[in-house]
Amino acid sequence: METIRNHQKPSMSKARTTDASPLEAHLGFWLRFVSNHVSLRFQQLLEAQGVTVTEWVALRTLLAQGEGSHASLIDALGMTKGAASKVISRLEEKGLAQRQRAEGSGREQQLVLTAKGRALVPRLAKLADANDEHFFGHLPASEREALVAAMQALVQHHQLKQIPSQ
Repeated sequence: METIRNHQKPSMSKARTTDASPLEAHLGFWLRFVSNHVSLRFQQLLEAQGVTVTEWVALRTLLAQGEGSHASLIDALGMTKGAASKVISRLEEKGLAQRQRAEGSGREQQLVLTAKGRALVPRLAKLADANDEHFFGHLPASEREALVAAMQALVQHHQLKQIPSQ
């Protein structure tokens, strides 16, 4: 905890804050602190492969769906139609996904991964696994499982739906 305090800037005000709990007393502080570091390292690993975190989430979602509509990807990503369209366009430009006409529909399009996209997703998933191992590998399996269960319980309790994609 001392290293965290050393990184904080001293208060410019001399006002007493004894009635305010310290940052380190809040679980949210620790969740954000760890999350930021986990996310930043993963972002850097993905960018070295030419993919953003948002593109990774879209690729992984499309792999799970097999094929999907714009609407299903928008729902999965929790993005606006315009933002999701930009992600899809970037994936197309990189040759990782493509839009196809849906069978039996003259207008509706399906989104599918290309062979290149299907080959890339497992490699990126290994980076995600390695990132988890880097940050959480020192924990006993029982503690890792408890941490995952606690996070899942929070998601369920608060009915959180939007997948973090940024």
